[in-house]
Amino acid sequence: MIVGSGQRGHRIVLEEPPIPFEPRVIYEDQRIIVVDKPHFLATMPRGMWYAGTVLIRMRQLYGEPNIIPAHRLDRATAGVLVLVRDPAARRAYQMLFQEHRVSKVYQCLAPVRPMVRPRTGTVRHLDPPRVFPLERRSRVIKRRGILQAWEERGPINAITRVELTAGRGCLATYTLYPQTGKTHQLRVHMNSLGLPIVGDDLYPRIRTRSYDDFSRPLQLVARRLEFTDPYTGVKRTFTSSVPLDPQGEA
Repeated sequence: MIVGSGQRGHRIVLEEPPIPFEPRVIYEDQRIIVVDKPHFLATMPRGMWYAGTVLIRMRQLYGEPNIIPAHRLDRATAGVLVLVRDPAARRAYQMLFQEHRVSKVYQCLAPVRPMVRPRTGTVRHLDPPRVFPLERRSRVIKRRGILQAWEERGPINAITRVELTAGRGCLATYTLYPQTGKTHQLRVHMNSLGLPIVGDDLYPRIRTRSYDDFSRPLQLVARRLEFTDPYTGVKRTFTSSVPLDPQGEA
């Protein structure tokens, strides 16, 4: 149930399922706060989620209602998330992400099996005849109100480099380097290669589960972010310690 409004115009959600995980602060200065976001915690209020978001929890922790995210991570995705605490610095840090001046590295668990040829877009093997590393390019579309994104023919808007990092029996760790930032891009690209990420409730098909079921997290982590600080000129590197857990396949 939703009633009234909360901080800075956000709706207050009553009877919201509690999320028993907290973001861990890994860096802070007078302008930004960097956290290691857990799975299941949304970046900011949307739909039924209010208290169960990084934004609201960090505002409450610091007592600073002006904190905002510089970018977003899906609720299902864990890892490094940057928030801006100084209103005067918002644009500078948000533009780092909008202009793709941030180096992003993700890791995921997915099956070990032969790659399939996607129906649209291209796959370029970067070290032939080896399958990996490869570059996946396609057009990814996500409409508001529709759970899944999809690929269609047309101008390329999503590019991901995929590396096979290590095998774990029937699973492997893949390292992903997104060159663009389309919604669900990594999940869609891995699924299009026939390698859906472990614990994914949307790809290849929608699987419904209770909002308070935390037993099968998506095995996708924003492992590392690197950028040059727009104020100090210092190169910043932040790394997530959230582990990939093969038990997430259950």
